[in-house]
Amino acid sequence: MEEADPAIFYGVGNANMQMLKALFPKLRIVARGNVIKVMGDEEELAAFDENIDKLQRHCARYNSLTEEDILHIIKGERTGRDGIKGAIVFSVTGNPITARSENQQRLVEAFETNDMVFVIGPAGSGKTYTSIALAVRAMKNKEVRRIILCRPAVEAGEKLGFLPGDMRDKIDPYLQPLYDALEDMIPRQKLQEMMEQNIIQIAPLAFMRGRTLNDAVVIMDEAQNTTPAQIKMFLTRMGMNTKMIITGDMTQIDLPASQRSGLREALDILRNVEGIARIEMTQKDIVRHRLVTRIVNAYDAYKAQETL
Repeated sequence: MEEADPAIFYGVGNANMQMLKALFPKLRIVARGNVIKVMGDEEELAAFDENIDKLQRHCARYNSLTEEDILHIIKGERTGRDGIKGAIVFSVTGNPITARSENQQRLVEAFETNDMVFVIGPAGSGKTYTSIALAVRAMKNKEVRRIILCRPAVEAGEKLGFLPGDMRDKIDPYLQPLYDALEDMIPRQKLQEMMEQNIIQIAPLAFMRGRTLNDAVVIMDEAQNTTPAQIKMFLTRMGMNTKMIITGDMTQIDLPASQRSGLREALDILRNVEGIARIEMTQKDIVRHRLVTRIVNAYDAYKAQETL
């Protein structure tokens, strides 16, 4: 079971394995860790091999495997979830993660037809979450081997030096939103294994220097806080069979006032380059608490009044 999480696959108290044993009474089934050993009747063994692969794929896709799922799959029936349209991936609770606005759907479509996508929009518009869902789907579908997520470690009103701990501890708060999104989509134990094996990498932007990123979906979040040199360095890391998504919010630039945002410059320079898409999200795309939209609108109105 390369992709399915054993804890989910076996079920609480090994309930799923007990059902499999009941459905294949002529077989002796022993499961330990990631290995399932099966012995017995040759004809039933062939049927078991075929169905265990279906169950594994179902578990890896939906992050869920119930006794009802097992009965449906082994009997050759469709499960209710097969009829869900628009699901990018499924959460760890088995719920579909879908595009929840018109511009989020545009991002899904742009990712399928372009190797590089810039996504600009306000906080809460789903640009990062949807991007990570697309990356997880690409990896589950074996379109890429790795997911690489990064952010520039620029202070939003705070100084790194005042945070406790070593550099890893200081950087982690900047990367936490990326962890949070991944934990919604990949079971925690499986996610930890994938990070230990560098299948999923989360790092500050500075760690990208000198690397060529092949066979991966690479996402840079909070790109408005890059300098022109930093974003050029990042964009030129692109290797073979790689897709990049660059997200940012031009209203939340935390660079010194004298420093031009690399994202703003890149959008100008790359505006007409073939193979690069640009998605602009608005307050209408905000999918957090309804107050978030009102807060964003209030700040925009205040800023517009200040410029008069």
